[in-house]
Amino acid sequence: MSQINLGGSGLMVPTIALGAMRMGEKSDAQAQEVVETVMSKGVNFFDTADIYGDGQSTSKLAGALKAAGVKREDIILQSKGGILSDDGPVAGDGILGPRYEFSKDHIIASVDAELSRLNTDYLDVFLLHRPDALVQPEEVAAAFDVLSAAGKVKQFGVSNMNPWQVELLQSVLDQKLVANQLQFGVMHTGMVDAGLHVNMSDARSVDHDGGILPYSQLKNMTIQAWSPFQYGMFEGHFVDNDKFPELNAKLQEIADNHHSTKNGIAVAFILSMPANMQVVLGSMTPSRLTEMIDGRDVQLTHQEWYDIYFAAGNDLP
Repeated sequence: MSQINLGGSGLMVPTIALGAMRMGEKSDAQAQEVVETVMSKGVNFFDTADIYGDGQSTSKLAGALKAAGVKREDIILQSKGGILSDDGPVAGDGILGPRYEFSKDHIIASVDAELSRLNTDYLDVFLLHRPDALVQPEEVAAAFDVLSAAGKVKQFGVSNMNPWQVELLQSVLDQKLVANQLQFGVMHTGMVDAGLHVNMSDARSVDHDGGILPYSQLKNMTIQAWSPFQYGMFEGHFVDNDKFPELNAKLQEIADNHHSTKNGIAVAFILSMPANMQVVLGSMTPSRLTEMIDGRDVQLTHQEWYDIYFAAGNDLP
């Protein structure tokens, strides 16, 4: 399994992670099969969050890891906190949502609740889950200091933040922010589009992310690509979707050239980016996961990457 140095932290992680957002919907046996499938392919990085199924996905992941006989020292666990749902409290602090919350007390409570669900003493990585408009950076720093000193969190990062939001937090933190979880994939390339259309006035020239791609490269901050197979935000998958015949034809053509699959090529597209990226897979289907993970071994040519980019409906100025 190819690995990257997560945000320059020294923590070596696989280029592919399993996201557990939908695991709470699966039976115990199905969840165990998913864990065993990815572990057999060298994927030992598991990403979850307290908001996923109001904690049920994390608990299901913990049960699946135990049933599969996985040792804590053989895996990397990452969770996220800071989103409160309108269905009730997710961190056991009695606070209702919906809203985002980055207070010291809530961050610590979120981590403690996730540690309990995972039946572990520490998280390898903890991310702030989307930006809180009311954030007091000093509160975040105080929470991180407590969690770090207690050995409850080894590395810290963020999710869905732009460069200035990252810089604001980093200015008061003793810990380096090693990762930023952002949506990216064949059908979600905004951070690339804006860079290609600099000095233009077309729709793709609009930078919605503040230059997050070159910023992440400059700061050696790993981009964790979430929902890599979605078009839009959560509208559905583009692979084998009749809405995208040209794209699927091109993915199949390139897959045939590399003895791979469309799912594998879609992963290779992301891993071709020179930005220390890690792909977070959300599928709970073992056969699809196998195809996706195998994409790590595909080396696309420059022309193949651009051909996929064009087939997805993009252009160059």
